[in-house]
Amino acid sequence: MSVTVWEIDLRCDLSQLAILSARLSPDEMIRAQRFVRERDRHRFTVARGALRTILAGVLGNDDPVCLVFNYGAYGKPSLADSCNPHDLRFNLAHSHDLALLAVTQGQEVGVDVELVRPEVEILALARRFFSLAESQRLAGLPEGERIEAFFDCWARKESYIKARGEGLNLALARFEVGFGRGQPACLKVDHGDPQACGRWHLCHLETRSGYRAALTLDGAMGVLHRAEFNISGN
Repeated sequence: MSVTVWEIDLRCDLSQLAILSARLSPDEMIRAQRFVRERDRHRFTVARGALRTILAGVLGNDDPVCLVFNYGAYGKPSLADSCNPHDLRFNLAHSHDLALLAVTQGQEVGVDVELVRPEVEILALARRFFSLAESQRLAGLPEGERIEAFFDCWARKESYIKARGEGLNLALARFEVGFGRGQPACLKVDHGDPQACGRWHLCHLETRSGYRAALTLDGAMGVLHRAEFNISGN
């Protein structure tokens, strides 16, 4: 089994924005208009338009607007069976000007991307949200390594939560991931699910400079493909 991760630049000109806006469903257009800031409205439009374009292309469907999405109990989207004959699974994440879309077949998937922000109070956030072991590990790292290590940890934990589709019902402190120099990107323990480490595969994703990203799959990791979204080519 393989998984493809698409990189989507959320910055585009007005002509490209118009093309992607025309591919949204009526309810997505309404959601876009709810954003107060134009920048956020544009980012949402590009992300959802790219999502529809990519999925339609993989499915061999020439009408992205006709795709229908269902939403799980905690908001995770999936394609409706009526338009998903190949059991595609996907997950979309975005931060600042970058979005990542992971697409696979027959496996639950979660992806996350985080803009590295040096001004964040990382140790305080780690004490509040991470497990005790993770918080202590972060504090024990050399100061110059902490910021990227923090965002690595955050992206890996978010990708796992998103893959499971449990939203805020799954506390960040309930499980631990590997991060920092010398630690593999992996799920180390989930105190609420003793079988999780044998089921979920977590890995680091290389992406644009200034961002940290991670991917989690339900089952073994097959071939990982990377792609870049281009409006004219999709």
